[in-house]
Parts: sequence; C-alpha cells; structure tokens
Amino acid sequence: MRDTNQTIIKFNYDKNLSKDDFVVSKSNKHIFEFLDMWPKWEKNFINIIGEKLSGKTHLTNIFINKNKGIKIKAKSLSNDHLKKIKIYQNIILENLTTDVDEKLLYSLLNLIEQDNKYLIITSFNPIVDIDFKLNDLKSRTKSFILLNIEKPDDELIFAIILKNLSDRQILLDKKLINYIIKRIDRSYSKIHDFIYKIDQLSLKKKKSVDLNIIKDALGE
Repeated sequence: MRDTNQTIIKFNYDKNLSKDDFVVSKSNKHIFEFLDMWPKWEKNFINIIGEKLSGKTHLTNIFINKNKGIKIKAKSLSNDHLKKIKIYQNIILENLTTDVDEKLLYSLLNLIEQDNKYLIITSFNPIVDIDFKLNDLKSRTKSFILLNIEKPDDELIFAIILKNLSDRQILLDKKLINYIIKRIDRSYSKIHDFIYKIDQLSLKKKKSVDLNIIKDALGE
C-alpha cells in the first residue's frame, strides 16, 4: 500500500543518470565542476574516490555523455580493450581494486600518456593506496589527480532519500524526511539500506510508512 493522507512531496526522477538528475551539493560540487572543465585539466590521469553508491557512476555517465568515450570495468580489463581505446579520447575505468590485471593496467597508463588521451579511474580507495605488486605501476599512480566525494551533507541526503522513495513509489511528509536526516548515518550505502528497510517494514505491516516504521528502522 503506497497511498497516504500525509502532506506529499512528490518528485519525478529520470533513472538514466542524466546531468539534470544529478544533485550538486557541497559533497560533490568540486568534482562536478572539475569534470565540466574538460579538457582544461592539469593532468590526463584522474581518480574519483567515493564509497559505494556515492555517485561515481552518475558523474562519469554525465561526463561520457557530454564528451564521448568508453567505459570499462576494471576487473574485466583485457587486451581487446587496449585495442579498442585507440579510437577514443576519453577512457573511464570503473571500480578499480587489486583484482585488476596489473600488467594490462600499466599498459593502459602508457597508452594514455603516449597518445595524449584522458583517463578517469573510479575506486573506493585512492589509487595511490591500492596495494599493487608492480613497482612501476605503483610509481605511475602518483601522477593522478585525486578527487574525493565527501560524506553527504543535509541537502544531498534529502535528495537521495527523495529519489529512493520516488523509485519505490513511497510518499512521505517533509517533516518525516527531516526527522530521518537528523538521525541517519551519513553514509551513502546506509541511506539506501535504510530506505530499503522502511519499504520492507511497510510491506510486512501492510501500512504506509509512518513515524513508527521510521523509528523501528532506525532502531529507536
């Protein structure tokens, strides 16, 4: 049951991760503006760092839609990819961890530099802190500009909650959303987990989300 008699805030969200759908806040403004400056960057190697669900994919989608390029999952990096990138100016390597083939990654970095291309790598941790085995690769990671997505501020938490509620067709009073913001952990993944939890509680109890369900989900 999704209907409610509460005062409603209802937003229509496009799930395509478009530029118009991205919420710019103090947490991510520096990265949004930096990417928008392309190709006027000091270096060709960029590392966007952020926890799960912090918006790394959304940011790179906006960039790739505007400037064209190719996206590659880091753990799937192959020799075929090294051949394909020759026709692209911008390459995005997503979710880099130690699972990557280090020799292929090193070759990729060499190709980027050799052909004056641009590389954006997304990761949970700074690339300079990833425990690579190849010393040459470790050395090359120092040439990256590091851009860190900060913890979400109130404005961004509000927007994330609204989008997730809208996706689940849950309607909620603004006062209840502010109640959540004051109490929820400032973690992107925990915000998403919380919305999932109140959704499940609502379905289980067969009632609209209210203050009692929210308190239950918060463990109060």
